[in-house]
Amino acid sequence: MADEKDTRVSSDARLCLQMLAAQLAVVKEQILENDRRVRAIARQNELGRRLMEVPGVGPLLASAFIATIADPAAFKTGRDLAAWIGLAPKQNSSGGKERLGSITKAGNRYLRQMLVVGAMAVRYAERHGTRRPWLVQLMARRSAKVAAVALANKLARIIWALMTSGERYHEPILTDLVAA
Repeated sequence: MADEKDTRVSSDARLCLQMLAAQLAVVKEQILENDRRVRAIARQNELGRRLMEVPGVGPLLASAFIATIADPAAFKTGRDLAAWIGLAPKQNSSGGKERLGSITKAGNRYLRQMLVVGAMAVRYAERHGTRRPWLVQLMARRSAKVAAVALANKLARIIWALMTSGERYHEPILTDLVAA
């Protein structure tokens, strides 16, 4: 496209493609600038820094939680927050038999999507690790998306706990089980 002597592309098409390339470069720069601003804002806030310590929570998700949930104490438990986001399973229970279905998808769609994307990143990074044995076992039984949604649910609960308690994130402590 940049080579004026190349005859495979007509001069009119070349001009149009050059204009599109220039527009793409401007949009790319604007996206990078917005990413830098979101990252800086998330790092300025103490809560944002604490939330970003959680695997799968980046600056965008941390700032989205801070902006969306002004008072985390409005939710009684982390499960209530996960249900508000739409990550809790539907209940089709009858006659004392509990039947849980797929997630409700009610609630904040943006937070739900961001949590699932973050969970997919963590799941990918830990595919061969055993830092979360329950996740490895779940991935052996269920599809990748189901495992990601389960991890997203857990992330929402962890985020609620960090927002309400004021504590920092600690990796889960694994106990070594030695076969006798």
